[in-house]
Formats: sequence, structure tokens, C-alpha cells
Amino acid sequence: MRTWEHYEHTADIGVRGYGSTLEEAFEAVALGLFDVMVDVRKVEPRECREIEVEEEDLEALLYSFLEELLVLHDMEGLVFGDVRVRIEKTENGYRLKAKACGEVLDYEKHEPKEEVKAITYHDMRIEKLPDGRWMAQFVPDL
Repeated sequence: MRTWEHYEHTADIGVRGYGSTLEEAFEAVALGLFDVMVDVRKVEPRECREIEVEEEDLEALLYSFLEELLVLHDMEGLVFGDVRVRIEKTENGYRLKAKACGEVLDYEKHEPKEEVKAITYHDMRIEKLPDGRWMAQFVPDL
């Protein structure tokens, strides 16, 4: 089960995602990212985009994944309310394939909150918790 939360961080806001698998934690942190920007519960899956990134480590993988989502938001005006992720280990690190579904931002419907300018490595952590769940977090540049 994937969940996310926002946490206080100096002048910004942190995004933390949880899941029973690493993939669910990545999905949850992506939804948490978009929930910083809009009310994701109001986003309908009208359009889907496929994303594929490869990186040497999990932190770089998370960064590249979230950056791709933010680029789609910036270039196409899309906000996402559903994200499905598959991660596989490769010879050189990790490969992530994702399907993100959402719709074009509607100011009345989605109730915009904050503008996310960039993904950062600030306070980024990915870890398996003692209870067996996975957690992924970072602080976006607002």
C-alpha cells in the first residue's frame, strides 16, 4: 500500500513516500510531489505517458524519474494522479519504467498550491524500514 506525506523542512517542504515495495515507495513519492502542486485526488487519468530512466544508483534513479515527471508538467501542463513503476537491477545499476496518468492542469478543478521549480538531491533518502516497508524522500525546490 503506497502512501505519502509532506514534512516540514526549514523554508521548504519535504516529500516522503512509503510502500510495501521499492516501486510503491517511488510511486508514492511521485504522487506526493504532485500533491505539493495540486490536489491529486481531483486528477483524472485522461492521458498517460511512459517514462524510462536508467541510473547507477537508486538516488539518481529517483531524481531522474521525478525530473522526467516535472518536465512533462512544465512542457505539456500535465499533472499526474496515478503512477505505476517497475524497477529492475541491471549490469550498470537500475532501470525504471513507469506509466504516469493524469490530465492537463485545470486551475479551478485542481486547486493549484505551490510551484515546484526543480527536483533536488536535498535530504534525499531511500531505505527499507525496520517494519519491511520502503521509504523514499526528497525536498523539491519551490
